[in-house]
Amino acid sequence: MKKWLPLIITLVFVGWLIGKVPVPKEEGFAVREFGQLPILNGGRRQPIDSLARNALLQLRGKQTANYEPWKEWYQKPQIVPATQWLMEVMMNPAVADTRPVFRIDHPDLKGLLGLPMDRGFETDAKHFTWNQLQPKSDALTKEAQRASEVPSASRNQFDKAVMNLWRATFLYQQLKSTLQPPDARDWPAELRTFLENRDGGLTAYRAQQAKKPFDEAALDRFMNDAVRFDGMEHYDEFGKRLEMRMAMILPPETGNDDNDWRRTGQALMEVARGDTPNFALAHFAVMGADFRANDVAGFNQAVQTYRATLAGRLDANLKEAGQETYFNHLQLFYLAMSIAIFSFLTAIIYWFRPTDWEWLRRTAVYLLSLAVVVTTIGIVFRMILIGRPPVINLYSSATFIAWGAPVLGLILERFWRNSIGVVVGSVISALCLIVAHYLALEKDTLEMLRAVLDTNFWLATHVVAVTLGYASTFVAGFLGIVFVVRGFFTTAVTPELKRSLARMVYGIICFATLFSFVGTVLGGIWADQSWGRFWGWDPKENGAIIIVLWNALVLHARWGGLVRERGLLNLAIVGNIVTSWSWFGTNMLGIGLHSYGFTDAAFYTLIYFDGAMLLLIAIGMLPLNLWRSPLEGKPSKTDKSSTPPGGAQPQPA
Repeated sequence: MKKWLPLIITLVFVGWLIGKVPVPKEEGFAVREFGQLPILNGGRRQPIDSLARNALLQLRGKQTANYEPWKEWYQKPQIVPATQWLMEVMMNPAVADTRPVFRIDHPDLKGLLGLPMDRGFETDAKHFTWNQLQPKSDALTKEAQRASEVPSASRNQFDKAVMNLWRATFLYQQLKSTLQPPDARDWPAELRTFLENRDGGLTAYRAQQAKKPFDEAALDRFMNDAVRFDGMEHYDEFGKRLEMRMAMILPPETGNDDNDWRRTGQALMEVARGDTPNFALAHFAVMGADFRANDVAGFNQAVQTYRATLAGRLDANLKEAGQETYFNHLQLFYLAMSIAIFSFLTAIIYWFRPTDWEWLRRTAVYLLSLAVVVTTIGIVFRMILIGRPPVINLYSSATFIAWGAPVLGLILERFWRNSIGVVVGSVISALCLIVAHYLALEKDTLEMLRAVLDTNFWLATHVVAVTLGYASTFVAGFLGIVFVVRGFFTTAVTPELKRSLARMVYGIICFATLFSFVGTVLGGIWADQSWGRFWGWDPKENGAIIIVLWNALVLHARWGGLVRERGLLNLAIVGNIVTSWSWFGTNMLGIGLHSYGFTDAAFYTLIYFDGAMLLLIAIGMLPLNLWRSPLEGKPSKTDKSSTPPGGAQPQPA
């Protein structure tokens, strides 16, 4: 029976994945079909579903809206898809204002806004409604104004919480004005009335400007509408026009140029100036009225009619929006992370009884292989959506490392069947996918590339090579962690296992040195073409060369006999610090030509990670008599790993 357990367990996970493939059948409003409608946001065309998910990630850190967060999971709280929540925000904002979608954790910020601190009746003291925040909006704005004047690197946790909430409330108000005026009661009728009175009002306005007699009533109606529509083009409290951040939901009348997309408020102001109304205005007005009236059949018919209108105009966009919506539904990286975590736990359990539980090791290998397959599908799917190589920003670099590390781990496991390769590959994969999740909270992960990065050749060569260098250096570093943790705290590390770990690290560092060096050189060539210089001592360039130099230093220390196995494994852990600062640390500086992915949210995580690495290095340097594992011993006759290439005799580390 044990022989078949790994396959059975893996098939169970495969069945779980297959169950995620179909899209659940909808009853009621055509939420999914509405979510597939194409819009222009953040400089790229995307479905409404992506706008909704990214908005909720910024408001509450999740891609669904929980309308009853005070209930436990077993009480079945009302949880709705992101698109359904956004439909309510855009079409029935009075109800949306009662939904607890703003997450606030900082107690001082709750005190500032007069919010409950403890769980109580219909509150979990973490999620709040717009109606709860709005009465204290002036206090929030005042604090946001103060915090905005503090340099980002100098802001304390309260300042960051204030700025995050202010951005969330501003985004929410923008979303309310995306489809129609937020105070609309019967938008189709109001739109018709405006169009009927537009010519008379425009004539009265021009007559007034020419100091001629004019119809005051017509002018008043016209100006009231103009002020109302201009209010949809929000100004922030700091005097900066932010309309470019708002989603453009009205496609071009003709052609397919991004410059011809319009925001609703923008299009209405153009109509007020005498332009022809955009054809989509009426369609969205009908959808909004039917949704507000809870007319399911009418809403669904309006969505289908609008999609039919787009056919022949935006066929490619409709197809791409549908593909991206399906990609959002699959959540492949979340699935891969879950499988990787289970693989890690299975491999760890195997270590307790390796002679009896071989089937657990095989299970861990199969599951990690499955996680790699799912991650691969996710990366390829993203590449198809954006038409780019796998790595274009920090988010995609995290997912790529989450793919590369387990691949290297599985290769190690092929030669050393002790589950160490699986443990290292699975833990790096899971951690990187968790990092990717938190990076997704910052902005759209399929964002448009900056002009200097807009080249598939260099993205496919330099960036991929450097990221593979990151992944392999991390694998070597985590092998060192396995050695220190198991060697110091358990009796599991034998002299033979120590030599095996050293051989693993040596091979991986050779691989890392190659890809880091090639990637850095290719980056210099790209820089020469983009900025007219091969090397400029930019922080990211310095980080890349430090990785190359560090890996070269480790190899030379081994070749020159300066370190033996324990020293090599400790030096590999230092590689984690070097790589983490090159990967994320240079972005923390917020300077240089490569600071494309700045996020101060990762700063403390980076500090804690590097602090943990320093602690492990310190433990790794403790005298051997304090270690529980018997690390000293004579090498076997077949094991020549203690003598480095060239025959030099190593000295104790």
